[in-house]
Amino acid sequence: MTTVIVLNGGSSSGKSGIARCLQAVLPDPWLTLGVDTLIDAMPSTVDDGIDFAADGAVNVGSSFRRLEDAWMAGVAAMVRAGARVIIDDAFLGGAASQQRWRDALDGLEVLWVGVRCDGAVAAGREMARGDRVTGMAETQAEIVHRGVVYDLEVDTGVNEALVCAREIAAQVG
Repeated sequence: MTTVIVLNGGSSSGKSGIARCLQAVLPDPWLTLGVDTLIDAMPSTVDDGIDFAADGAVNVGSSFRRLEDAWMAGVAAMVRAGARVIIDDAFLGGAASQQRWRDALDGLEVLWVGVRCDGAVAAGREMARGDRVTGMAETQAEIVHRGVVYDLEVDTGVNEALVCAREIAAQVG
């Protein structure tokens, strides 16, 4: 039985919308936790944490990684305690980022989902949102998928979030 759904895609690719739709269409309650949840929980005073460059690049330091490792272990512990979790993330390190989640989620039934969206479409969403550094969406559109292996891929540039969520839900065992 699937207990974790990992949604990986660039900024403004539609992961959060899909996650909300999944919560509505899946028969059991699912928690949604995203990398933005972690970033929002971090104090702004963390040395060597996370930096959002003016060109949209995101740089993470060793302090961020340590806190992220603890957070990942905590998410996995919640699943092991009986929660079902949808993870909303952007694998800035591609396959290496996926491996870090694989290690944390070892022994759990995970559905790996690639959330694709053309960089220009994501950039338009980014502009409309107004809460992201300009350029982040286009920069991340492809790099987050490098070397990542998925069970399923969806494209929010072609389909609405609800259609994508239904496609994902059909794969949940």
